Amino acid sequence: MTDRARLVLMTPPVPASATPESWPGPLAAELRAALAAGRVDAVILRLPAFDERTLTKAVKPLVAIVQEAGAAALLEDAAPIVARAGADGVHLTGPEALGPTLQALKPHERIVGVGGLRARHDAMEAAETGCDYVLFGEPREDGSAPPLSGVLERVGWWAELFEVPCVGYVAETGQAGDMAATGCEFVALGPDCFARPGSAAEAVRGALAAIAQAPEARR
Repeated sequence: MTDRARLVLMTPPVPASATPESWPGPLAAELRAALAAGRVDAVILRLPAFDERTLTKAVKPLVAIVQEAGAAALLEDAAPIVARAGADGVHLTGPEALGPTLQALKPHERIVGVGGLRARHDAMEAAETGCDYVLFGEPREDGSAPPLSGVLERVGWWAELFEVPCVGYVAETGQAGDMAATGCEFVALGPDCFARPGSAAEAVRGALAAIAQAPEARR
């Protein structure tokens, strides 16, 4: 059986200077346009360092935009507010909190995915613990990115051997086809696609076209 990889968007990091008045208004407009440009299955929302009450109120409009487009809204490292914000789940940037997060959210049928998996052993442990997906290839904490060739190899290895879905991160739209050809279930488009007004919609269209033209991987 063959299937095309589906698309995930990751929103940009939020500047430290962000306030409840300045965020998430501009992002909301870009996100709405991006989701209208083609099918996106999930959006990983990166969040500012507001207190929980303020953050919940601020993120609800974004969650609504994502869900109205038929995509899942995943909050990055914000498990405590997932239910209050009406989100579909959480994306963890490392496996350290995976166990407690699963205990808190899985009984409520929320999605729990995890990235920051630098070693193969880390990914296998996360899968055994019960995460819904693993993500490979996102930038390191210092902003540097692992070589694409290495990410493609890691994602292809996972897609061939494991049942837990895999998300392969790409920094550029043009890399989406190569990532899809590995057999991964999802391709994550990095936050650079939001670099300028209108660019996110362009990126979605370009990534979906690249995925459609990629050799279809057998799973």
